[in-house]
Amino acid sequence: MSDRSGAGFLTVEELRDEVSHGRIDTVLLALADMQGRLQGKRLSARYFLDEVLHHGSEGCNYLLAVDVDMNTVGGYAMSSWDRGYGDFVMKPDLPTLRRVPWQEGTAMLMADLAWEGGAEVAASPRQILRRQLARLEERGLRAYVGTELEFIVYEDSYEEAWKRAYRDMSPANLYNVDYSLLGTARIEPLLRRIRREMEGAGLYVESAKGECNLGQHEIAFRFDEALRTCDNHSVYKNGAKEIAAQEGRSITFMAKPNHREGNSCHIHISLRGTGGDLVMAGDGPHGMSELGSRFVAGQLAAMREFTLMYAPNINSYKRFVPGSFAPTAVKWGVDNRTCSLRLVGHGPSLRVENRVPGGDVNPYLAVAALIAAGLHGIDGELELEEAFEGNAYASGAETVPHTLRDALALFEGSKLARETFGDEVVAHYANNARVELEAFDAAVTDWELFRGFERM
Repeated sequence: MSDRSGAGFLTVEELRDEVSHGRIDTVLLALADMQGRLQGKRLSARYFLDEVLHHGSEGCNYLLAVDVDMNTVGGYAMSSWDRGYGDFVMKPDLPTLRRVPWQEGTAMLMADLAWEGGAEVAASPRQILRRQLARLEERGLRAYVGTELEFIVYEDSYEEAWKRAYRDMSPANLYNVDYSLLGTARIEPLLRRIRREMEGAGLYVESAKGECNLGQHEIAFRFDEALRTCDNHSVYKNGAKEIAAQEGRSITFMAKPNHREGNSCHIHISLRGTGGDLVMAGDGPHGMSELGSRFVAGQLAAMREFTLMYAPNINSYKRFVPGSFAPTAVKWGVDNRTCSLRLVGHGPSLRVENRVPGGDVNPYLAVAALIAAGLHGIDGELELEEAFEGNAYASGAETVPHTLRDALALFEGSKLARETFGDEVVAHYANNARVELEAFDAAVTDWELFRGFERM
């Protein structure tokens, strides 16, 4: 799966040829921020080849120390007014160089972040994942991941939605179109364009299907090595929004945009040996090896402490409604969608699906947490409890935290998180959660106005 010769990816020499023939004139150098969003620069292709290719480019280090609205906020050790908001270096990761079919004459690639002296930026999501992948590599293992992002399509443009405060918007479907070919046909031109142009950017599209909420859909992509999947996830999420905007529509990956079903991001993960040999499958219960069962046991053991990495925002926790296919019970089951962990496949396709994350997840942080949890199970030789059968919502089992405040307390107090990610990373993302909580606590919501304007 690590082959990068598919359509859409470019070598540096291929980029030089495209530039020399006038077919590419712009290169996007992108980093993944704390929310997993793409930030960076549009570079002239000539300048990229002459300078940035060899030396990197600079970006203000506040990109990992602001809130969602890009406001500077306090509490971050790595970046502040006292430290002068200097630069870090954006180092091009050349194997990620690809075409951007929805932007004329454009290519893009991801950047890893380093300080001027060469040290890595520890709190960078991509670096956090890289360190967990290195831990796997030390044990002769590699992680393979697939993410399933749901989104809702609206007929309104992003500008129209903003101006009407996101009220009275028109979903692209007016009824539940889960698996409906008729319902997905209504917006197939948009879905087809997204699929085709993602293929042109090097992603391997599997399918598209309708979902339950009004206008809700999902496009699925083939699994790949963990870092490449996370890069593809971020490229797709950003690109799908750009394509929708070009079509005069809007799409949201928000975890819970209304009272109906939220947008999930189920994450499938499996391990293989560095030589491609199967290590999760075996002759144990449910077709798992001893390593596989310990990997799943680690997921369960760390679930509550790592929930902040799977559900990073206030709104993330609004998805956790019993009976909504968003999981609450810290249980695992065989092909059981009521559990937070679902074992699926067999033999080469055996994998575990974490159903906790929503569409707002940062894939790099979530996958790093999945690997760290799994290694906790493997290294600690944890025993896996029996698979749960039945409705896990009614099991009485311990649940994932139901608020960001509770998830923050568990993450910040987690010895495992500190041992795995380091004090700097824990402090950085705990501060990010506190910033979100403080902003929400200070806001006057519509719920308060309707409830109290006249009657209180």
